[in-house]
Amino acid sequence: MRRLAHFVFHPSFYCTSSRHSSNSKLFVGGLSWYVDEKSLKEAFSSFGEVTEVRIMYDKNTGRSRGFGFVYFSSEHHAKSAKDAMDGKALLGRPLRISFALDKVRGVPVVVPRVSSFGDSSS
Repeated sequence: MRRLAHFVFHPSFYCTSSRHSSNSKLFVGGLSWYVDEKSLKEAFSSFGEVTEVRIMYDKNTGRSRGFGFVYFSSEHHAKSAKDAMDGKALLGRPLRISFALDKVRGVPVVVPRVSSFGDSSS
């Protein structure tokens, strides 16, 4: 008698494949229009090896959208950079830094609805 393998659903099967761990990728918001990839990499390199930097640009104007991503070689370096740089100014603008979320493709994202206390429909 053959046994069938037991498979467990794992959400990462539905996430985009990435060369980077999500815990080593930082979202950096509040970027000045004058920040480029080189200056962003220089600002974060003192915390560890930066493997990639991406600034998001408006496709119509070519101008920075004010945010980007910094990828580190390790989660430890990313955490150190986040802790040190969140709220610090770069070219006159305070940065907002958080761990980046992986983009989910092909799967609808369901946000639970919170009902108010006065809702009589329940």
